[in-house]
Amino acid sequence: MSTTGPDPVPRAVFRTSPLTILVALAFAFCATPVALGGPYLWLLYLIPIGIIVWTLRVRTVADPDAVTIRRIVGGRRVTWPEISSLRLGQRSRIRGRAGVSAVLTDGAELSLPAVGVRDLPQLAAVSGGRLPDPAGE
Repeated sequence: MSTTGPDPVPRAVFRTSPLTILVALAFAFCATPVALGGPYLWLLYLIPIGIIVWTLRVRTVADPDAVTIRRIVGGRRVTWPEISSLRLGQRSRIRGRAGVSAVLTDGAELSLPAVGVRDLPQLAAVSGGRLPDPAGE
């Protein structure tokens, strides 16, 4: 007789693609001749280091209780009852997709990093019915 524990709590983690780290390393490799060419040009290496830290740190985690937003420095946890709706941003030329923001009950707007429009059905499923499914399923 095998006993299985309770069903795992559904959780969704939205983050930037780890391939961004490869781009940062390629930039560091290509910047090496310039960085070694003069004094203080080694500071060019701060750009790929910043991109790698941003990629590893910034994310949005949604669980049945709350949404947790992690930034490079700090973060914030917002419970589902504090979120009144979601706002879709303009399509960005850099990221190539529209961003999503949570509109709080006090009227403030909180950007959800790495969450795009295509992620809304998954976010609605994790919310436990607190957010309507935009696909209507």
